[in-house]
Amino acid sequence: MINNTLGIGIQGIQDGMMGMENAARKIARGGADGPQGTADGAGSLVEPIIDLKLYERSVEASAQVVKTADETVGTLLDITA
Repeated sequence: MINNTLGIGIQGIQDGMMGMENAARKIARGGADGPQGTADGAGSLVEPIIDLKLYERSVEASAQVVKTADETVGTLLDITA
C-alpha cells in the first residue's frame, strides 16, 4: 500500500513537471502556437500562465503525498523496532 502511494506521488510529480515544462515553452514562444493565439500573442499567454501555476500546485501536492508516505514508513519502522 505504501509503495503504491509513493508511486502515485512520484508519478504526480513527474506529470506536473512535464506540464510545467510544456506551459513554460508556450510562454517562452509567446503563446502564439495555441488555438487562442492572437497577432500579438498577449491573449494566448493567459492560459499557459494559469496552467503553469496549476501544475506547480499539483507538484506541491504530489510532493506532500510522497512526504507523508515516507513519514508513515518511518513511523511503521519505529513501531516494529
